[in-house]
Amino acid sequence: MTSTTAAHGATVQTRGVHHLALNTDDMQMTIAFYTGVLGMPLVHALKVPPGLGTGAGNRGNPPFENLRHYFFDAGGDCLLAFFEIPKGAKDKADRDAIAGMQHCSFAVTEARFESLCARLRDAGVALIGPIPVGARTWSVYFYDPNGIRLELSYQEGDGASIGVVARWTQSREEALAELRTLSDDERWLEQITRHLPA
Repeated sequence: MTSTTAAHGATVQTRGVHHLALNTDDMQMTIAFYTGVLGMPLVHALKVPPGLGTGAGNRGNPPFENLRHYFFDAGGDCLLAFFEIPKGAKDKADRDAIAGMQHCSFAVTEARFESLCARLRDAGVALIGPIPVGARTWSVYFYDPNGIRLELSYQEGDGASIGVVARWTQSREEALAELRTLSDDERWLEQITRHLPA
């Protein structure tokens, strides 16, 4: 299946990821990796306006003033953003902690997958994989220079048209086989799977 149309019948209220905001303590290093190795061009560079770090206007930004906040084009009309936290101000996160980000996977074509793996190896980045991860999808895992775990994934046979949701949408029975290990409430199970294809 290569369609970008959803393979299920539910109405999705969001339109995808606008941006994913991560942290670094070295913006130049981060720019070099994301633009030079992964090929995500820098598209917006700003400093967080005064008062939005430690002031009353903070809306969830890191609690520091005068932070750099830069945005990269991650493809698919979504952005990857970084805040530059002052060096030594925060410890490295535990990616396996509750509320932590375990990893971020980027969808690529098979040709781009091969090209990016070569670029990562040329840059001295250790790769785990390629590994089949399900739904005829292959991935490699690696770390950016900040220690953030990343993944590149391609789907067999998609060519230039990547259909992630269509490929990963299970049938109702496939989903129920796992969901019944979570709950035996048949009303809830019906509610949570009614949109899936038979």
